[in-house]
Amino acid sequence: MRRSHTSVVERNRVWDGVFETEPYEAAWASEAICFVRTLDASGPIADADADARVQISPDGIHWCDEGTQLSLAREPGVTFAKVAHFGGFLRLVGEVPNGAEIRVIVYLTLKA
Repeated sequence: MRRSHTSVVERNRVWDGVFETEPYEAAWASEAICFVRTLDASGPIADADADARVQISPDGIHWCDEGTQLSLAREPGVTFAKVAHFGGFLRLVGEVPNGAEIRVIVYLTLKA
């Protein structure tokens, strides 16, 4: 039987400008899904692309882009990204256009 675990890594967090989620140690897992639930958005987000990138780290301090991106929802809804072969730690980073805000909940679902 496979093991799984879901963690809420950001709750009711407002992203404006450059953002990054809390790092999460996931070395035991073989795959992950990052869910971003948009609760609301305001400002020029409706007219611009807003993306998040998955980053990986061996130690939770030094980071590099893994290559997976996900578009952030501009109105209430959920987006996700699937990741495998990620080493020790995971997080999301990105940038919201100037003057825009997105309030989110970020879930990390891991399976071994």
